[in-house]
Amino acid sequence: MDRQRPQAPRIFLLLTIAVIFILYLPIAVMFLNSLLDHGVWTFRWYQAVFVDTYLHESLINTLIVAASSSAISLLLGVGASIAIGKGLFSLRKSLEAFTFLALGLPELVMALSLLTLFYLLRISSSLLTVTLAHITFTVSFVILTVHSRTITLEKYIDEAAMDLGASEWQILRTIILPLLKPACISALLLGLLLSFDDFLITFYTIGVGTDTLPIKLYSEMRFGLTPKLSALSTLMFICTVLLSITMLRTGVIKNIVKK
Repeated sequence: MDRQRPQAPRIFLLLTIAVIFILYLPIAVMFLNSLLDHGVWTFRWYQAVFVDTYLHESLINTLIVAASSSAISLLLGVGASIAIGKGLFSLRKSLEAFTFLALGLPELVMALSLLTLFYLLRISSSLLTVTLAHITFTVSFVILTVHSRTITLEKYIDEAAMDLGASEWQILRTIILPLLKPACISALLLGLLLSFDDFLITFYTIGVGTDTLPIKLYSEMRFGLTPKLSALSTLMFICTVLLSITMLRTGVIKNIVKK
């Protein structure tokens, strides 16, 4: 006699539907708001987004900062994760504690401390200071992500490779880094998202006359929420969905989860 799978209580199904509804209701409302102009259906607000050169400039600045800070954080974070994971420092536990402590710092504290540091060093606020500031908090997330993978690597792999005549550089390039690739991709994407969305630290470290997208949106929202901002948010949501679908179809996410 075949056994039937126990079915989950209907309450769990209802809760799941409720959660999905709560998550996507604001997005649906935002999408409808971007298509309305005094009750009339229109694409006017999307056209306004595409012709706004100041908005384009702030988006480019955001992408430059996000790409630069996440790439540098990845290089620093991977190196630190390998060093911590292999126990190359006698103060390994202390380094881990200080690294992960940064994750719990209030963003306001970090923003004010960075502002004070740049002021004392006579460094003028610009995209450079924003990039440096973003590195300070994204690198901790990179280390956390990659370190969780390095501690699972078997120590005998290095010893076996050395017995076969491989140098430390060859071990790093042909063994360690390929094994860390999924974690590195995850860390890079996380760094990009954190940097792209950051407002508070950017607000305290950016120069006058230079905007990133979050700063630009904040300055426009002070005069009221317009359908133009809804159109921009909808476009960003569509880009995110398309990127996620592409990663799923190409197997990037599948490989990350599998490994």
